[in-house]
Amino acid sequence: MEYTIKELADLAGVSTRTLRWYDQKGLLKPYRVNEANYRFYGDDEVKKLQQILFYRELGFSLCDIEKILKDPDFDDQKALQSHLMELTKRRERIDALILTVKKTLEERQGGRKMSDREKFEAFKKEMIQQNEKKYGEEIRKKYGDKTVDEANAAAMKMSMEQYEQWENMGRKILEMLRDAVLSGKKPDSEEGKNIVELHRKWCFRNEKYDSKKYIGIVSLYTMDERFAQYYDSEVPGCAQFLTDAAILYKDRADEEKR
Repeated sequence: MEYTIKELADLAGVSTRTLRWYDQKGLLKPYRVNEANYRFYGDDEVKKLQQILFYRELGFSLCDIEKILKDPDFDDQKALQSHLMELTKRRERIDALILTVKKTLEERQGGRKMSDREKFEAFKKEMIQQNEKKYGEEIRKKYGDKTVDEANAAAMKMSMEQYEQWENMGRKILEMLRDAVLSGKKPDSEEGKNIVELHRKWCFRNEKYDSKKYIGIVSLYTMDERFAQYYDSEVPGCAQFLTDAAILYKDRADEEKR
């Protein structure tokens, strides 16, 4: 089957401008262009466009998609299996949130009262699954499945109050980091020390503090762009500030013990 650029755009639900942009970026080339400069796409291009749209739906950048598709070890069937697993997880998250909303509506209309655990269970599951998607591979390699599974289980046991406190603590850390960087504070300042103290509590909310593990965690903030983006999304330099402050504070704490 052969498609013109307009026919393929209509079939895929994208604009012809998008397909021209993919062509310009080298992401999706037409299999032939005639003398009048009309683009035509065949079966292979249709399959490739489907993969591109799958990855776009999953939040990948065009740059990352290009790297994946140009990888000589790229396996189309394995990629589809991966898409299926991710979409299934996404559906499970949505189903859990829908159930929570339904139960909440039922309670508001005079029906069965929800327990505090029920009210927040879907949100905690969402948090854990999002963390697994973004960072699961790295942290499992670094700390092992047992440690990560125990941390996830502890998160699921958090009460409504504990969950809210933890969420508020995370927001407070971001706010303090942004203020410190924007005001030109140094990592070895009192502000840096206060940020690290709060961040340590946030990281080890359900387990005993481990300085080696803590430095391992914060070192990822500057080594992995996904971690850096979380802290640098509004004010660049926050991830580096936190990493430097954590290392400095850890060294000082060790010296104080000697």
